[in-house]
Amino acid sequence: MGKAQQAPFQGKLHIGEIEIPCFVLEDGTRVISGRSLTTSIGMKGRGQGAPRIATHKTLKPFIDNDLRVAIENPIQFIGIGGRATSGYEATVLQELCEAILNARDTNALKTEQELRYAKFADMLIRSFAKIGIIALVDEVTGYQEVRDRVALQKILDKYLTDEWAKWTKTFPDEFYRELFRLKNTPYPPISMKKPSYVGHWTNDIIYSRLAPGILSDLKKKNPRLGTGQRKRKHHQYFTRDVGHPALKEHLSNVMFLMKASPNWANFHRALQRAAPKYGDTIEMSLESTSDE
Repeated sequence: MGKAQQAPFQGKLHIGEIEIPCFVLEDGTRVISGRSLTTSIGMKGRGQGAPRIATHKTLKPFIDNDLRVAIENPIQFIGIGGRATSGYEATVLQELCEAILNARDTNALKTEQELRYAKFADMLIRSFAKIGIIALVDEVTGYQEVRDRVALQKILDKYLTDEWAKWTKTFPDEFYRELFRLKNTPYPPISMKKPSYVGHWTNDIIYSRLAPGILSDLKKKNPRLGTGQRKRKHHQYFTRDVGHPALKEHLSNVMFLMKASPNWANFHRALQRAAPKYGDTIEMSLESTSDE
């Protein structure tokens, strides 16, 4: 067996009279304490209560093999304070409640204690249906505060890289001609450098609409120099396998909308419907230097 994981996040979930100690492990697994698997359904007693569920004479026919294996093999981990602890993935509790309610619906539960299990299971399932067991665990352990950042980083890692690529022409001249047409602004001669405000337009319609956090991360990877310019073009930081193909596809779709639009207002409304902006976790100010 491998080394037991740490549980850097923990808390207590309260549902009615039920208290469920919850944990989030290093790899993001959401776990409830071993004892709470039994106490949360109203099962009395201590010790090896959880394994007894899998062999309960009435419930056994309603517990499938995967759930039985999960109940019989609790997760070992290290709680805050260094204490060795065991528990179960949070979803095991939800699956157990569903099995109990299936038994109730077929009138298999007869004793007062068995009907008590169903009462508790019904209350839990109703609570889970409103939010979901994973979201509930994230909330009480505080993991929700880092969850979105972790998910965002996974997206950024797919789209962007720290190793910039050699410049290749990515934005065709036609893109800029359509851009200036829609803005009702004279197209500058090819020999002239594009006005700085073109960068703001490009950020608005391209980089801020590819995926969450893309524009923010690009500005970190490719910061302005003392001159106010950027050393490289933003598109040089896109990954070849995911980022660059997504950029090219979005650019193609944007150009299609451009050609079909008589003016900027019409185009921007269509763009907002087809590819709305993604929010950033950091408040960003609008900048006005060409980033293409």
